[in-house]
Amino acid sequence: MSSSDVVIRVEGLGKKYTLQHQQAEGYRALRDVIAESAKAAGRRLNPFSLAGQLQRASRQGPEVSMHPREEEFWALKDVSFEIRRGERVGIIGRNGAGKSTLLKILSRITEPTTGRVEICGRVASLLEVGTGFHPELTGRENIYLNGAILGMTRREIRHKFDEIVAFAEVERFLDTPVKRFSSGMYVRLAFAVAAHLEPEILVVDEVLAVGDAAFQKKCLGKMEDVADQEGRTVLFVSHNMAAITKLCSQAILLEKGILKCLAKSDHAIKQYINATEGLSGYSDLEEFNHRKGDASILFKWVKVSKHADERECQHFSIGEDVCINFCIESKSLVSSIKIAVEIKNSGGINICNVIDVDSGFQINTIDGARVYSVCFEDIRLYPDTYHVSLWISGTESIDPYDYVQDCLSFDVVDGGRLTMRTLPSSAGIFFFTPKWVELLL
Repeated sequence: MSSSDVVIRVEGLGKKYTLQHQQAEGYRALRDVIAESAKAAGRRLNPFSLAGQLQRASRQGPEVSMHPREEEFWALKDVSFEIRRGERVGIIGRNGAGKSTLLKILSRITEPTTGRVEICGRVASLLEVGTGFHPELTGRENIYLNGAILGMTRREIRHKFDEIVAFAEVERFLDTPVKRFSSGMYVRLAFAVAAHLEPEILVVDEVLAVGDAAFQKKCLGKMEDVADQEGRTVLFVSHNMAAITKLCSQAILLEKGILKCLAKSDHAIKQYINATEGLSGYSDLEEFNHRKGDASILFKWVKVSKHADERECQHFSIGEDVCINFCIESKSLVSSIKIAVEIKNSGGINICNVIDVDSGFQINTIDGARVYSVCFEDIRLYPDTYHVSLWISGTESIDPYDYVQDCLSFDVVDGGRLTMRTLPSSAGIFFFTPKWVELLL
């Protein structure tokens, strides 16, 4: 592509905020302020109180400054990238990484502190519930208002009006002031306006999470159509990695306001997961924080390997065995327990939740430390990063002795002996090799 295909160019972008930390005392009521003002006025009018004030000041030391202490906070720092026409780009990162700040700058809601942004085309933004809507106006009136804000003529808005109303599914409430809308209705109408009024660049924040599952699916489909069929650019912020993988060909990873990478979605998501989890083929659970239970029995460590008695391994191929080995310890004799192993993919989708008794394995009693292994033979999962959680409880109880969430990760990296071609994680969850035959006519 030529340089003319670049619709967003960001160079050395930075955004600085000033945080104020109050150094004086905490909460003060109005009566305290009035009383202190009256006392101060009385001291100023009474010349005989000057000696007493000086003595108290010498005993108390210097007065604490009432002025707040200021601190600089860079929400974004030296961010540079280019986005071309028709690309669908996800923006990912932890809370506070700078995602929303970046979108606000691109949408011209706030000005950058350093750097520059060049945008070619009309931008439609959906950053918060109710953005661009006037609460006292009806849904019908807000469609025209929002369209005018986006630079559309009344004729253009009228041409798209029926499509917007049908997509938003708010026909019955079209002449109702939007202040009476639920958050879901707000989002449906706002997204319908933003997506249908022909912006060259569509910017969508995590606000879609407010909608129901059916509408989220509908919105993702519309964003695909906007990019693929109409050649427009989409920027999409989400914590749903499955949605990012499905919709976006590329992803921007932000970490503490710094651009870590702009790469294919699979690569950026894997880098994000590895950075947030920081896990490998072995995890010591002695000081693990993400756990629940009464601690009657505790998981001590967990590792993943290709065989039950081998050392830990992080990477696997489709068709290999994956063995999850763990140690549990009880300080006293406990009878009739059950253990569950849960596996999720990088998008948070539950792949399986296996329980020992369902496989014909029963632990009758435990006292002290024991080590067990759960082996998944001939694993048929597409390449992705998978996360393991462990649960232990009584056989008749749903209250855990110990539940460690996302305590371990492992990667399925390629097709191994089953296929020589590259398999993307977006192709599915389970890899099947069914029997193929040709039938005679």
